[in-house]
Amino acid sequence: MSINILMPALSPTMEVGNLAKWLKKEGDPVRAGDVIAEIETDKATMEVEAVDEGTLGKIIVPEGSEDIAVNAPIAILLEEGEDASALKDAPTPEAAAAPSASKEAKEPSEPKGDAGAADEAGKAKAAIPGPATVSSRALNGGGDRVFASPLARRMAKQGGIDLAQLKGSGPHGRIVKADIDAVQSGKAPAAAPAKATAAAPAAAPMVAPGAQDAQTMKLFEEGSYDIVPHDNVRKIIAKRLIEAKTTIPHFYLTVDTEIDALLALRAEVNAAAPIGEDDKPIWKVSVNDMVIKALAMALQRVPDANVTWTEAGMLRHQRSDVGVAVSIPGGLITPVVRHAELKRLSEISNEMKDLAGRARSRKLAPQEYQGGTTAVSNLGMFGVKDFAAVINPPHATILAVGAGIPTPVVRDKQVEIRTIMTVTLSTDHRAVDGALGAKLLSAFKTLIEKPAAMLA
Repeated sequence: MSINILMPALSPTMEVGNLAKWLKKEGDPVRAGDVIAEIETDKATMEVEAVDEGTLGKIIVPEGSEDIAVNAPIAILLEEGEDASALKDAPTPEAAAAPSASKEAKEPSEPKGDAGAADEAGKAKAAIPGPATVSSRALNGGGDRVFASPLARRMAKQGGIDLAQLKGSGPHGRIVKADIDAVQSGKAPAAAPAKATAAAPAAAPMVAPGAQDAQTMKLFEEGSYDIVPHDNVRKIIAKRLIEAKTTIPHFYLTVDTEIDALLALRAEVNAAAPIGEDDKPIWKVSVNDMVIKALAMALQRVPDANVTWTEAGMLRHQRSDVGVAVSIPGGLITPVVRHAELKRLSEISNEMKDLAGRARSRKLAPQEYQGGTTAVSNLGMFGVKDFAAVINPPHATILAVGAGIPTPVVRDKQVEIRTIMTVTLSTDHRAVDGALGAKLLSAFKTLIEKPAAMLA
């Protein structure tokens, strides 16, 4: 009996995913444990392993497809002895679409009056499903929306191709990589722009959010802007930021730290690094690595601040798992250094290099960026002196780290130049109040200014 291969749930909160790439073709043999596809979630690209053996009989969802619902069929596996006749009742690509998307795709919207159109401005409506040769444009109030996979958008941008004029061969007329390849090779001409019909309802005037003056309104009306669709990463970031700022009472504490001793110790640690097989040092500790270690140890010295607020009670963590904000295209992700208080600086350095590299290529597993007890956000490399970071739920604290700046300071009535690094601790005031936060910052400052303790 044939087996449906389903869209896996790669994290507890995953509802939809993008099928980035098939690593097997129809007709290929599949063994249990074989990697058959790559799935994009809101944070990472994950490999999907087969759990059964057989032959890949049919690919239901082509690569490049987006918003595929968890547990929806994406392919069919034929067991030993089965042939193509077993595929006659195969699910269609529409069956794999997310429920909300499928509903929108099947139900054309009713024309609205001016008031209704104004209320719906900016809400995209999916196109009605049709054959693969239809244009990928979809009604969106009075404007147009083009459905295309992220890879197709990048290829079109690099090749100077107008997506609005292409025919999509993906689910619901979505433009995929194959469509861009076809245009670039000259095998498939772009579709002619759709002509407006007399029966089309008049578009309601759009109102620019925040348009406060005539010049801004004029630019908006002239269309002097580009609309960049939100990807899953940006959507989840927006959702979590709203959650953080509306449910967590933020409280901020700022302190200056002298890092001259830390910089000197860092130079000694790096100078002592053995040379590896590639003729390069096997570690290179950064200031950020030392900040991670200092914050982890400070939380052990002030355990009352190593907590998470819940309605049932305070969760007091026994270890310091420190998340570190890493910038990725379109947003950021926070991989977690587990047991950071116990790890050597060289271990933290090498682990962060690995985590950051895989974060930027979206290869992190969910357990590598979920959880943690606190976080570090460092913008010092951009020359930012100080800032306040937004807490990443369910954490109760996050440390914002600025640049180390040579600054004149007074010591024994003498002016000296010291390297000053400003840090700001954001706390969940329900869990870490002002006095407790100040105690944590004091412990951190001591470790930063007397960094030899981090080697003990």
